[in-house]
Amino acid sequence: MICKDLKDNSFKKNLRISYCSNKKIRKITQGTKIKKVNFFYFYYHILIRLFLEIKMTVSKDIKFNFLSADELERYQKHLILKEIGKEGQLKLKNSSVLCVGAGGLGSPALIYLAAAGIGKIGIIDNDHVEKSNLQRQIIHETNTIGNLKIDSAKDKINRINPSLEVFTFSKRITTDNALEIISEFDVICDCSDNFGTRYLINDACLILNKPLVFGSVQGFEGQVSVFNLNANSPNLRDLLPESPLKNAIPSCAEYGVVGVSTGLIGILQVNEIIKIILKKGKILDGQILIFNLLNVEMKKLHLKSDQANKGIKNLCQFVDFYNQNECSESNNEISRINASDFNSLYKAKPNKILLIDVRENEEFSASAIEGSISIPLSNLNQKSDLEFIQKESLIKEVFTICKSGKRSEEASKILSKFKIQSRSIEGGIEKVQKIL
Repeated sequence: MICKDLKDNSFKKNLRISYCSNKKIRKITQGTKIKKVNFFYFYYHILIRLFLEIKMTVSKDIKFNFLSADELERYQKHLILKEIGKEGQLKLKNSSVLCVGAGGLGSPALIYLAAAGIGKIGIIDNDHVEKSNLQRQIIHETNTIGNLKIDSAKDKINRINPSLEVFTFSKRITTDNALEIISEFDVICDCSDNFGTRYLINDACLILNKPLVFGSVQGFEGQVSVFNLNANSPNLRDLLPESPLKNAIPSCAEYGVVGVSTGLIGILQVNEIIKIILKKGKILDGQILIFNLLNVEMKKLHLKSDQANKGIKNLCQFVDFYNQNECSESNNEISRINASDFNSLYKAKPNKILLIDVRENEEFSASAIEGSISIPLSNLNQKSDLEFIQKESLIKEVFTICKSGKRSEEASKILSKFKIQSRSIEGGIEKVQKIL
């Protein structure tokens, strides 16, 4: 195709270039007749142009067959392992992994994927860093609070290993974009935090024949497995044929999680990814590994594959699965109130209002609305706090507030779970303070 274009006169006519001849700069533009052209310079510029185009759009088929001096030094502990060596490190360099989620599981997973030398890393997440994330989401730092998680994660990866390609997607994974994004990567790492997304990733991987490394945590317990490694491998639907949300099985982050459990499971996910790429060792294909850190217990369960669960041809088949939020309670409609209407109520009936500020204690200390009480979102499900709110709700109207409205909505969802009616203030304290 390139040779054909080079011989095509119309290609020469339409090409806009500058070239040097007889120590003078001349310009060829469309429609100009080419005369007395030094063709050495002409083809030189064409080759430069083609090189730049190739550089801007590197083919995913291009493979590296060497390690740089920096890489030889960086990965020397890998290179002396007989299971990895130079050949294995090149496999890692030429591989690509997509992490869906840059939170509790995604943080350790991304750090160790980068350190291991995975050549191309993708991150998809649309959340922002919050202080309550830092207890377990170790890729983020105090100075990145408020930033997009993908930006915070990319910066950390670049500091760990600047030679990698990092692609970020500031969006939720949906039926509209899942196949397009996932198709660009070799292995998919599920670090999501809700069942709707998990089913969507699973089904997209089935359609595209991509191996999926599954991880989940709750409290002190975590699970890890590998789905869809080959034609006979089980997938998420073999583990959970029906969404737990439909059967009202608790599966929410509201129950809390010890930070180290996300670290352990995230690292185990990377361990499975490395073995998949290297084609070494025993992979958790058809098995699910369960850890209980509180009791220091570990067990491995076998998972059977059912062909009936492989018949996913189109993501539109199971839209109901994908549209579910993190918890069944999250689907409940919550009441909201805008800042102006709250201002009117606050001034008219201040003694009939229970205003719960769900920001962190430090944020509350810096600025707060008079009469509000501080119960951080992370503490909202404590028995003593819930009993207090329940008692007060009998004589007062309950409102939740945070910085911008996001955390207060989560707080109202939690309260609704305990049959406490509340209203989330839209726009948060930033909007209210402008009015009061």
